[in-house]
Amino acid sequence: SPIEIKLSSLSVSEEQAEQRHVAEEAEKEYQTALRMINGTNRKSQKKELYEKLLKVAWKGHHKAMEKVAYAMLFGDYMTQNIPKAKELFEKLSLEGSPKAQMALGFLYAAGLGVNSSQAKALVYYTFGALGGNLVAHMILGYRYWGGVGVPQSCESALTHYRLVANHVASDVSLTGGSAVQRVRLLDEVENPGSTSGMLEEDLIQYYQFLAEKGDVQAQVGLGQLHLHGGRGVEQNHQRAYDYFNQAANAGNTHAMAFLGKMYSDGSEYLSQNNETALQYFKKASDLGNPVGQSGLGMAYLYGRGVPVNYELALKYFQKAAEQGWVDGQLQLGTMYYNGIGVKRDYKQALKFFNLASQAGHILAFYNLAQMHATGTGVMRSCHTAVELFKNVCERGRWSERLMAAYRSFKDGDMDGSLVQYLLLAEQGYEVAQSNVAFILDQTEARIFSENETYPRALLHWTRAAAQGYTVARIKLGDYHFYGYGTDVDYETAVIHYRLASEQQHSAQAMFNLGYMHEKGLGIKQDIHLAKRFYDMAAEASPDAQVPVFLALCKLGLVYTLQHMHDLNMTELVSQVDLDQLLGPEWDLYLMTVIALLLGTVIAYRQRQHQAVPPRPPPLPAPARPPQEQPQPEDQVQPEVPPQAEEEQQ
Repeated sequence: SPIEIKLSSLSVSEEQAEQRHVAEEAEKEYQTALRMINGTNRKSQKKELYEKLLKVAWKGHHKAMEKVAYAMLFGDYMTQNIPKAKELFEKLSLEGSPKAQMALGFLYAAGLGVNSSQAKALVYYTFGALGGNLVAHMILGYRYWGGVGVPQSCESALTHYRLVANHVASDVSLTGGSAVQRVRLLDEVENPGSTSGMLEEDLIQYYQFLAEKGDVQAQVGLGQLHLHGGRGVEQNHQRAYDYFNQAANAGNTHAMAFLGKMYSDGSEYLSQNNETALQYFKKASDLGNPVGQSGLGMAYLYGRGVPVNYELALKYFQKAAEQGWVDGQLQLGTMYYNGIGVKRDYKQALKFFNLASQAGHILAFYNLAQMHATGTGVMRSCHTAVELFKNVCERGRWSERLMAAYRSFKDGDMDGSLVQYLLLAEQGYEVAQSNVAFILDQTEARIFSENETYPRALLHWTRAAAQGYTVARIKLGDYHFYGYGTDVDYETAVIHYRLASEQQHSAQAMFNLGYMHEKGLGIKQDIHLAKRFYDMAAEASPDAQVPVFLALCKLGLVYTLQHMHDLNMTELVSQVDLDQLLGPEWDLYLMTVIALLLGTVIAYRQRQHQAVPPRPPPLPAPARPPQEQPQPEDQVQPEVPPQAEEEQQ
């Protein structure tokens, strides 16, 4: 009846209204939680906020569900739970979420929570890319570039990488964006004194102490660190402004210019203001500061607070470029490329873009990539264009995951760190590929079974080696030499060592080739070639000189025995069968003895050089010159953050 139909329609509309109300409430809760997450650095508080996000996700809020799923996948502020993350990703994927589709592709590619399937991974990555997910595009770009699970295709890689690079370049401001910190775990573990470019907390506090005491150099350095982020310091525009303001009040021209840049760009903390920016740029420029000159050039180029004047823009950019300032070089290249205020000149554009790229400016890489991709001013080169676009893509906001993975590693969360590095490795980050292999090589991760560890490590060493990482190439040789994750294959080991020796001039690879020539492993035994490779290793690296000396001592004994054999002293040689006397590892015993002898000699010589206070002789004797007292080592002052240059990443 009409009444029943009307009641039915009313109940439906009430239900829809209720659903809308729930959705609106969930959106409010999501935005509130998100603001609070972004506004705090306290880990305990973030954990509580992610619990709130979880409640919002259960109300069906898709974005909250995505964040919770990724948090469960990586173990970010939530307990790592890969099966539960997979369940959420599958639900979101069915509802058309490109982020979830990309994540499922990653799970199938890495074999996390599912049986590894490169075919399924490719399908999900493709769906994610079609939905506009930039990480999926980046992964596909790397796969086509390296031929990973798909036929190698430079043009297909170019299509994907260019699309991502367009977005990354559009997000880059004059201040260059955040810096990308690539920490290599192997280097850090093998060289504990190395900080991999990171600033220790106590060193940062020391700089802060200096800044508070009025040290202008420390104020400008800390201002730049907080402006861009990097070296273990999070991006914080408020703190950057405070430090620059203190230094500018003390008359520092760099601080004035950077304040101008902050006002010119604007941020959540500082409202964009062309007039104020112009005042700071003018002050700095009048005192000859290249950053201020470049800022004035931008003002005249785009008419920010002044009428557009290409002639003046060119003049200020030239002044800045002459002092080596990267923004001046970049903008000169742009003016010559587009013929703005000057006659179009691609050779000049190429020159200035190359200069700016040497300082690491993202837009310089991007412009060079465009020129090589289209053959503008240069011979078209798909390979060069892809490498340059790849460099740009790796400076995108997802690069922040590198530091998150590193922090997880430092906190002892090997599984969380491994999963994060695995995703970055899928995106083509060579440092992530080598870090994945390193973590697996240490056999500390628990998310993979023991029999999977070395084969997976071998796969990632292979990918890192293909991108030119020397240590990865040597590791491949080691894996084939010892049979880690594969069968023992001396011939393949020789191939990898030879590549590392010839292409990267690795002393370790040369030493290994010397040993294999000496033993005749995978290659014809040749003592003369063995000596040549040992000598080459010693020349290539001072660190190799001691092991080379030991190896040559052993080789001398082997050569003597062989020479005696050649002189028909068979009976004597047969009585000195070292393999039978000491076992097949006799050469290691011999090298150990030689090493001990060498250590004794070194220790004795060091004692000879130590300061020994002369004793007064009991009887008159000829005067002896007192031994020279060693001078105390100069205390090394910690490096102060640079003030003249800015990381353009």
